Amino acid sequence: MSVRFPPSLKKSARPLMPCYVPSFQAQVALLRVHAHSYPARQQKRHANGYGAGPQSPGQVAPQPGQAGDPGEDSADSKKNQAVEWGPTLLKMFESAATTVVSLTVLGLAGYGYHRYYKYLVLQKMENAFKPGDPVLELAALGGEKPKSIVDNDENDDAHWVRLKEQQKIDAIVNGSDRGHYHLLIGEKGTGKSSMLLDAMQKVDGEGISMFEAHADPEIFRIRLGKALDYEFHEDYIGSLFSIRGPRDTTALLDIERAFNKLEKIALLRRKKVGKPLVLIINSTHLLRDDEDGRDLLELIQQRAEQWAASNLVTIVMNSDDYWVYERLKQYATRMEVLPVLDLPRGQAISALVRYRSRYHKEEPTPEILDQVYEKIGGRLSFLNQVARSKDMLRTCDKICRAEKTWFLNNCWILGEEMDDDVMNQQKYASAAMVLAKALVDQEKAQGSKYDPETGRILPQIPLHRARQVMTRADFIKDYDHINIFTIDAQAMVRADSVPMLNAFREICSEKGFEEHLQGTLDRISAIESLGRTREIVAKDLIENIYQIQGRPDKGEGLRVSIKAKEDDGKD
Repeated sequence: MSVRFPPSLKKSARPLMPCYVPSFQAQVALLRVHAHSYPARQQKRHANGYGAGPQSPGQVAPQPGQAGDPGEDSADSKKNQAVEWGPTLLKMFESAATTVVSLTVLGLAGYGYHRYYKYLVLQKMENAFKPGDPVLELAALGGEKPKSIVDNDENDDAHWVRLKEQQKIDAIVNGSDRGHYHLLIGEKGTGKSSMLLDAMQKVDGEGISMFEAHADPEIFRIRLGKALDYEFHEDYIGSLFSIRGPRDTTALLDIERAFNKLEKIALLRRKKVGKPLVLIINSTHLLRDDEDGRDLLELIQQRAEQWAASNLVTIVMNSDDYWVYERLKQYATRMEVLPVLDLPRGQAISALVRYRSRYHKEEPTPEILDQVYEKIGGRLSFLNQVARSKDMLRTCDKICRAEKTWFLNNCWILGEEMDDDVMNQQKYASAAMVLAKALVDQEKAQGSKYDPETGRILPQIPLHRARQVMTRADFIKDYDHINIFTIDAQAMVRADSVPMLNAFREICSEKGFEEHLQGTLDRISAIESLGRTREIVAKDLIENIYQIQGRPDKGEGLRVSIKAKEDDGKD
């Protein structure tokens, strides 16, 4: 059989070998041979790892040792798998090492910042007790003209008025008087804060910190932090990492933390200087007499007792009200009370004369000075107003009118025609009027006491007797707080000042005052009696005698029974 090419390819194409094509019979015979050898070849394929499927015609099975042998491919794949785990483990180790190093650096940085922050807090608090205090700058002591008659001017080294308590306060503030904590108690305007500022000025505020108290514990916390230069961790950047910071707490716990830091500074200072720190809390009476205020006062007292025993910190509290002393007295073992009263007559008059002669170029007459003292007494705040005024007697009358108006606005009684809706307020007012009348009556009975050295002695009543006179035990603290009556450290009740006592005299001497007061008291009693009375209405009664028995106030109830009529002939 020959193959024919197209005529165009006869010249260019090379002669090809003859192609053998098997006949039909030869192909059938070949298929029979393959059919007999198929099971052996299939078993060999299974042994070599090939799939058990029919081999397509013309496919040649790989021989052992040749490329493409299944056994050799399996060994190579296992080796490749073992080799591929090496880079993976290396990458895992690198990632783990990077993480560990990053966390270590971050932890060391955070720990270093934490240690630095704690050091910075102590350093700032220590600087707060160095010479110079913001309170002294705000007070602006000294100048061309003194603001108070107890101040001296720039060219005078001696004080015009030397308060007898000043020497004691100087010893407390400069650190020589130690082992106690102190409570300065006295009426408003007697010069407590002025003496403290004067003592601070003498040592330039070294080792002293002073701040004003407040009724709100949060504001108290802020003022304490300002005085100690302590931020209560509010500037701590750990809060940026969404970590619950130490500031997420109450004001009382913040104050405790501030005292902990202050204790560390006091320990370091005692090793260097040997003197205790002085912490002055001014206007302690502004704390509320409630649960929060009492807890805060108790916290301060606990620290004061502890620091006084170890000579670390001397706490000085300044108060106008008696309730602070009454609260501290319960647990006080190292507390010293320093009463601050009005100026004696001699010091008050001499200060007025010296002030008027230097800054007003006049010499007051003794009669005018006696009238001034009779009207306003030795209260420093009143003497300062009078000394700076042009007409001293007119200023004294103005002060007396202001005190009288204050008393009447808070405690005037409405009489017998008052409405029952104001009964609670009238109880408060009538109790004050009864106590004021009792003081005036006592002064009339005993006579006006006058000491040539100390001056006028105001009438006073013991606290328990004052409560008995008012028939109320809870009002007297409110009167003390609004500066109508005052209670001293010996629990004696008197008028808050000489102008207030003058107001008591004027009111009680008015015509018809006693009848007006008695009518108010009767009206209050009638309203209270009406509130305790129960009305019983009986209807459709038959002609007979009814007997009512029982005590509703004791829970017995009422029993109504019919009593038989007696005969007319019987007596």
